[in-house]
Amino acid sequence: MSQLTIAIAKGRLQFDALELLKRIGINLTDATETSRRLSVEDQTGEYRFLFAKPGDVAVYVEHGVADCGIVGRDVLLETNADVLQPLDLTIGRCRMVVAALAAAPGNGHGMLKVATKYPGIATRHFGSRGQPVEIIQLSGSVELAPVLGLADCIVDLVETGRTLRENGLAVVEEIFSSTARLISNRASYQLKAESMMKLLDAVRCAVREGVKADD
Repeated sequence: MSQLTIAIAKGRLQFDALELLKRIGINLTDATETSRRLSVEDQTGEYRFLFAKPGDVAVYVEHGVADCGIVGRDVLLETNADVLQPLDLTIGRCRMVVAALAAAPGNGHGMLKVATKYPGIATRHFGSRGQPVEIIQLSGSVELAPVLGLADCIVDLVETGRTLRENGLAVVEEIFSSTARLISNRASYQLKAESMMKLLDAVRCAVREGVKADD
């Protein structure tokens, strides 16, 4: 069978992804969250893993640098990556929300200033309801933007909402829920079908068992 190259999003999703892989017999001892290694093979040589920023995972898979990847639905919706999404892994569960200062007055129907790390999602969301917006793209802690008067609200990914509350923000609206997806390059899905199906079947069983355990 052909070796598969799998890209995994670094950060909060990486730990859950490695735990899922461990459940199907892939134990990457050199791929801890503190490791600086960005590429590692498993012991069998069947799989090579790349660890990259979430947005880059979608790019790697779309362009065939990686055969498949593990990344959040939020990234896929932001990048509009042309990839297959054969499996919802049900890990890394978060919500994409609109949040604003809890005590802030409404903006009315005027121009809304929106701070976000997800300009594509924010633009489409407000555009779908005809709300004029000025998108302020940030790469760091977007929760500060309303506090400092830079923006009226934010669009961001939240897990528990604790950071929002600690900064005096409240969720105004949930745009969508997000979980990690196993994605595949379109060509690799056909050309490496045997290896791909073996991986998909194993991961699908692990996900199913995980859901049963949670129930």
